[in-house]
Amino acid sequence: MAFLGVETSLTGRLWVGPSDEVMRLSEAMEQDTGLPRALCQTLVRRGVGADQAAAFLAPALRDLLPDPRSLRDMEKAAARFLQAVRTRQRIAIFADYDVDGGSSAALLISWLGEAGQEATLYVPDRIDEGYGPNDEAMAALAKDHDLIVCVDCGTLSHGPIAAAQGADVIVLDHHLGGETLPPALAVVNPNRQDESGDLGHLCAAGVVFLMLVEANRQMRENGHAGPDLMALLDLVALATVADVAPLIGVNRAFVRQGLVVMGRRQRPGLVALADAARMDGAPTAYSLGFVLGPRVNAGGRIGKADLGARLLASRDPHQAAAMAERLEQLNSERREIEAAVRDAALAQAEERGLDAPLVWAAGEGWHPGVVGIVASRLKELTNRPAVVIGLDGDEGKGSGRSVSGVDLGAAVQRLASEGLLLKGGGHRMAAGLSVSRAGLEAAMARLSELLGRQGAGQAGPRELKLDGLLMPGAASADLITRIEAAGPYGASAAAPRFAFPDQAIAFARRVGASHLKIAFTDGLGTKLEAIAFGAFDGPLGPALENHGGQRFHLAGRLELNRWGGRETVQLRLEDAAPA
Repeated sequence: MAFLGVETSLTGRLWVGPSDEVMRLSEAMEQDTGLPRALCQTLVRRGVGADQAAAFLAPALRDLLPDPRSLRDMEKAAARFLQAVRTRQRIAIFADYDVDGGSSAALLISWLGEAGQEATLYVPDRIDEGYGPNDEAMAALAKDHDLIVCVDCGTLSHGPIAAAQGADVIVLDHHLGGETLPPALAVVNPNRQDESGDLGHLCAAGVVFLMLVEANRQMRENGHAGPDLMALLDLVALATVADVAPLIGVNRAFVRQGLVVMGRRQRPGLVALADAARMDGAPTAYSLGFVLGPRVNAGGRIGKADLGARLLASRDPHQAAAMAERLEQLNSERREIEAAVRDAALAQAEERGLDAPLVWAAGEGWHPGVVGIVASRLKELTNRPAVVIGLDGDEGKGSGRSVSGVDLGAAVQRLASEGLLLKGGGHRMAAGLSVSRAGLEAAMARLSELLGRQGAGQAGPRELKLDGLLMPGAASADLITRIEAAGPYGASAAAPRFAFPDQAIAFARRVGASHLKIAFTDGLGTKLEAIAFGAFDGPLGPALENHGGQRFHLAGRLELNRWGGRETVQLRLEDAAPA
């Protein structure tokens, strides 16, 4: 049954409220704990019982940290890493060019720096070399190094790892593994096919952190103290959020503690990046994913591939400031390139039709650095898996993003095994691929078929899930602070969303080109401000701006707007429907 009777909102969504079971358990938790009803609804939705509420609201990393040795090859990897440190061997780090890869590399470089050792950083160029290790780079690194550590890549790199003659190779990764493993000394990956999958939600930086936990433990067993690991959690938090890893289990503790560490402003690279982005408040999960993450990524997308990793590992504030400024410039350029590709891809996808299990587009010269972001936009617009491909000569390189419940990585990997792709891999929610121009149509048709078998495109109208009702007078700063304690929020842990029923619009004005600022009231004296980003990109902005006195049900997420030393309650407005 539609919540508040909203079957089709202004953005075309069906409103779905909490189930009777959630309401019953929330009321019981409220009585048992004395916590606010809105917080209880949030906790129950996350599967937390009344007896678990206190521990959930104050998670301790030591209680949630898994035993690193539960992952295959972990002891072997840590022992070989420590051997290289102890005997002063030459170490190279081969990292992916995204935030997860850069953060993973910076974790190792920072740990080694504390141990008095340096490492060579190698990040492949997205356009010239593509994702992951390649034969030429690995062979060259092997000539000058004794140990190569591949982070956020390498699980499917059989040939390139075999090419690393004369050096040992350790893989620390999280991407879906194949039926066979590459000829590395150790492959630590919770998504290996012979793993249980219990830690499959870790990003690569989480895997690297566990390896360092194991390294420190082995050092203690030999009577030595290792570098401070807690100080590294800012990097783990950044990677976890930016790589859209589920904020469950230990990931939630990584991000909570990492935000605390980041707030101390002790890592020159992150300080410089935050200052360049004009972040004036304490870091949040949102700022990791939407402010800092895109800027770190900008180097790998359209600039120098290793810039983000070098910034994160930097110890020199002046060098960090220069690199952060360059990343800020690259991020602005990336936005312009992305906008042009997004418009062209959407037009092409609409012409092809948006009702198939897969939405896809391919264009001449589309920059490989933005196709993944554009695929995300298409996915969000259509509620279907999306793939966007840039064509160059006889080949196309693309990136895909999936929706909940549809494993895109497995489907892409199957396509590669069937010979329809030149190369392909990834995980459930994201994948990369290379395809011949001649085989493009056949590959996308087969991918659409495979995704359709998983239920892609069968969800019907998009749903807006709501946690309950609130009135403006109940939306206090104290309530928001208490709800924030159940976070951080992100992938697989959506921030609670509330409906404000039958509200009058007190004022409405456009902000910038496409945003809307409003104030609304239930008529009982309390006004609440709201901001709707991108409202004029669709029907939401015009309908509320020209309300003509009509009352609306409003839906969104509560937040504290910190600006100029003041803190005010604000609704991040996402949807509305006539009351």
